[in-house]
Amino acid sequence: MRSLERGWITLRDMGFFDKIKHMILFMGWKKHFLPIFTAIFSAVFLSFIFLSATNVFAAPKKGYEAMQVVGGGKITMSPAEEKTIMIGFQNIGEHVWEKNGKAFVSIYTYDPKYRTSIFQSSSWISQDQPVKIQEEVVKVGEVGHILLSLKAPTTPGTYKETFALAAEDIAWIPGGLFTLIIDVSQTTSLPKKTEQTNLHDTNVQKSTDQIREGYQASLLLKSQKKVVTKGGEIISFTIGMKNSGTKAWNKWAVQLPQIGVASISTDYYVSSWADKNILISKANETIEPGSLHFIDFQFRAPKTQGLHIVKFIFVADGSLVSGGEIDIPVEVTTNAPNIIKEKEIENIPVGEFIEEPIMRIGILTIDEETGYTADITCETDFDVRDGNGNLMAEMKSGEVVSSFYKKMKYWFNRGKGLENTSYYLRFIPKEANAVCTVVNFDRTKTRNSSHPDNQFRNILELRYSEEKDIVWLINELPIEMYLRGLGETSEASHHEFKKALITVARTYALYHWQRGVDKLETTESSTKHAGEYFHMNAYADDQVYKGYGYETRHPSIGKSAEQTSGVVVTYNGKIAITPYFSRSDGRTRDWNEVWGGSIAWLKSVPVPWDQGKTLWGHGVGMSATGALAMAREGKNWEEILHYFYQDIDLLKQWE
Repeated sequence: MRSLERGWITLRDMGFFDKIKHMILFMGWKKHFLPIFTAIFSAVFLSFIFLSATNVFAAPKKGYEAMQVVGGGKITMSPAEEKTIMIGFQNIGEHVWEKNGKAFVSIYTYDPKYRTSIFQSSSWISQDQPVKIQEEVVKVGEVGHILLSLKAPTTPGTYKETFALAAEDIAWIPGGLFTLIIDVSQTTSLPKKTEQTNLHDTNVQKSTDQIREGYQASLLLKSQKKVVTKGGEIISFTIGMKNSGTKAWNKWAVQLPQIGVASISTDYYVSSWADKNILISKANETIEPGSLHFIDFQFRAPKTQGLHIVKFIFVADGSLVSGGEIDIPVEVTTNAPNIIKEKEIENIPVGEFIEEPIMRIGILTIDEETGYTADITCETDFDVRDGNGNLMAEMKSGEVVSSFYKKMKYWFNRGKGLENTSYYLRFIPKEANAVCTVVNFDRTKTRNSSHPDNQFRNILELRYSEEKDIVWLINELPIEMYLRGLGETSEASHHEFKKALITVARTYALYHWQRGVDKLETTESSTKHAGEYFHMNAYADDQVYKGYGYETRHPSIGKSAEQTSGVVVTYNGKIAITPYFSRSDGRTRDWNEVWGGSIAWLKSVPVPWDQGKTLWGHGVGMSATGALAMAREGKNWEEILHYFYQDIDLLKQWE
């Protein structure tokens, strides 16, 4: 880990940056301002995007970041006593944590770094490195656990021990710093309490964790004394929790109890949870001593018939709260089906179904960046056809065909010399939605990007726009496939935020598809790309789209698209235009303030999470940072959409 002292911070690649970068490029300022702007903008954006994380001592380093959700605080031990405690961290970065491998995640002594701890036990890896994470793999959004063994010194006293989470030889993980206050006294500490509880029809033993002084709760209200339901059904539940202690709860959560070194089975899980183990987590909603707070959450009923006790616990500021146990009797009347699938959009009305739209996206201008040619290959066999559907060439998987436009003709070379046609060229894989690559386009070389992002699903088309005097490469694919490669957010953002964002992006795309359908080749089209033969481009003045590479690096975006498939925003039965932007200054803007006229569902709303910030973007519609904050506070994607777009309806229009 000492090689980390020579490391540096890698900035996160997020789609919202492209909106301002595109403006700079368009205005011709790239040479002088873009590198400076990108660095400043990225650093500032990241500094607030994870304000909810505690103990953050730097910006996310090389895609690693953590938030402590379990353990910490004050510990009592007897002289020479050995005790094992659990610390839990949620992975809120971009990379998976691994127990083994070159970049394994562990903790080191800290403050100062690499010091020898007097609490070192025989199980420690070394005198300054106690232990690795317990799980083999901790995916983004999941919670990883540190099982820290301590051996108290023989001299009584109060000690302070600080540790830090690290990815070996990569980064000290921001948010992974924690301090233990250890009281070593002659009084023998009481053993941990144990209790037997029926969870998923299996008797398991639950051990309590450390409880900090002053953290006390009283559960005063349950929305139901006993839940009666079918097996596997989703239950909505409300509790009234009073802070009956002396300490304010600044960061709190309702989560599953801990069993041994890991969480219990996640059979209760539903998609509204903050994590597979955490039902709801809030980092900026303080509950003062004496206050009563109502908390709404969902869980899935057990699958088997009978009476069950479903148990959750309340955690505040990284500590279990005494009296915060939540026991919910659930009577299951009938067994669940063998396969239970949560209906992510079961409450969304179904409209008159249409066929899934086929989007045409202008992904690349064929100019000096590509040497004025488009060299294309596909992962399957593919055809080259002209605009009339005539077969021009049959290509094998991996073979490359070079194409360009010149002197009112389309030229291509498949290895047999130059051939031409008067009609535009289409490169069509034999298998639907197969991946094709533009082999002479690489963003790492021409745009200083981290990834080439030169792969796209389904059909590519080379076409000249006489109206704009530009040769475009157009990607033609189903709208749901298009959404998988959308570059407007990252893997690290909250899942409910991603579902909200994907839904407005789908609506925005459908809106332009409807305005341009069957009219793309004429000026009759009311889309802003009339005469360019596509519905939208792949840049920030429409929506950032990076294709298959981005899809593979951000699989949860595809999952969000699947879980909201076909759902769009409507107003009075018609597709609503759904603008969105990076960040407000405390409120969104009325459509009239920015563009004139009036749009009923686009009125100004307060965005308290953005208060005191600088406006980034046009300000109309959904604030991305506001929506992200709402998701982190437990709001689901539908609530987020109804907040930013007034009096709208959600409608499912295709499977």
